[in-house]
Order: sequence, then C-alpha cells, then structure tokens
Amino acid sequence: MLSKNTVKFIKSLHQKKYRTETGKFFVEGEKSVLEVLESGFSIDMILMTESFEQKHFRKLTSFSGQKLILTQNQLEGLGQFQSNDSALAVVQMKPNQAFQPEEGEMILALDEVRDPGNLGTIIRIADWYGIKKLVFSPHTAEFYNPKVIQATMGSFTRVEFFYEDLGKVFSRWNLPVYGAFLGGDNIHSLEKITPGVILMGNESNGISADTAKYVNQKITIPAFGHAESLNVAIATAVICDNFKRLIGK
Repeated sequence: MLSKNTVKFIKSLHQKKYRTETGKFFVEGEKSVLEVLESGFSIDMILMTESFEQKHFRKLTSFSGQKLILTQNQLEGLGQFQSNDSALAVVQMKPNQAFQPEEGEMILALDEVRDPGNLGTIIRIADWYGIKKLVFSPHTAEFYNPKVIQATMGSFTRVEFFYEDLGKVFSRWNLPVYGAFLGGDNIHSLEKITPGVILMGNESNGISADTAKYVNQKITIPAFGHAESLNVAIATAVICDNFKRLIGK
C-alpha cells in the first residue's frame, strides 16, 4: 500500500536539495527502470503497475528491495512523466569518486554545461560512441536531475563520472586535452589524434579561461552556412564521430 510518507519522500526527490541530503534519486519509465535493474546501481524500491510486474516477473525475482503495485494514475502522480504505465525506481547515488584513465581510451569532460537536457543527451552520445568515462566541472548540471536521467534513455547506467575542478584533473592525468572552440583547428583536417580528453564548454560562454589553459589543441567544427553556433550536445556528437574515425586509422 502506498503511504503518505512514501509519496512525500518520492516527491521530495524532485528537488536537488533532498536528493543530496538523502543520497537518493528516482528513475521512471519501463526502459530506464529495466536498465537500472541490470546495472551496478543499488535500488531501494520499485513502484510498478501490475502489468509491468507480470511482464518482467523473471527480472524482478532477483530484486530484494521493496516492491509496491500501483495504478497508472498513482505512478504518474509521483514522477515527472505525463504518462507512465510501467514503473518508477528509487535508487541510491554512487559516491563522487575519481577514476583513473586507461591507456588508449577517450574521456569526455564538460566545463559548466548547465542544461540538464544537454547533459543527458551528451551522456547518451558518449555511450553511443563507447566513451565510458566522463568528468564534470563543479557547476555542470547535476547528473541525478530527473531531466538528465530521462534524456540519457538508460545510458546513465553505463558510464563512470565524477565532479571536480577540471584544472586539477588535467594536471593529474597528463593527457592531451582537445578543446572545442569557434576558432580552433578544423576537425576535418586532422589526420590522426592521440587518445585523451575531449573538452566541451558552457552553452553560452564556451570553455572558461581558467580551463582553457590546460587545452593542448583547440578544435572546431567548420560551418558551411550562417548559423552562429551549434548546440553543445550536437557539437559533442560531431566531434566524437570524427575522433572515433581518426582513432580507428
């Protein structure tokens, strides 16, 4: 049975303050809940419709947390989806722990990308191109924001990430950093690259002056029309595609 305390708790997770205090976030929708079930994330509770339970009975047998059966209307009243006839999971955040790059892998770094939709899309793009590690500046959008989780379409379960001052990170790693600038080297003219870090900047201001000091090579996507700039998520996809091609040479 759905208690008032449970409703209040899940509703509180819509706000960053309470996500941070509790160390919990929520995931909603059939695809994302199934993805998180098979991931390394720890799940506290799954609230689901009867049809979701019947359809995915075998996958749910290994879940030892709390299970609640709700109506579709109850489920939709808890999350942010306008329509949710499947499930919502309450999940534990992972610790903000730095990773160590492996030889030959590309890493994606974001310098104050503020829009949750952009961050979620970039995580999905990273997953598409096989980039498993991301690092974010402290003022980049929150990974566990429901809009970020929704935009990843489940890709949030397949990447590692942490938040830290990027200058400190780059100094520690000693890897080549390729920064996206409007006045950089034409990415189409590059013949080969050494695996390192792709750095993308803020939607309005680009890469900050402090972080730019650590960029080894400025790169740009050539324009063939008259648009002032590209959306940061689209630009990330174009750069990742070109770098994947170059690394494969």
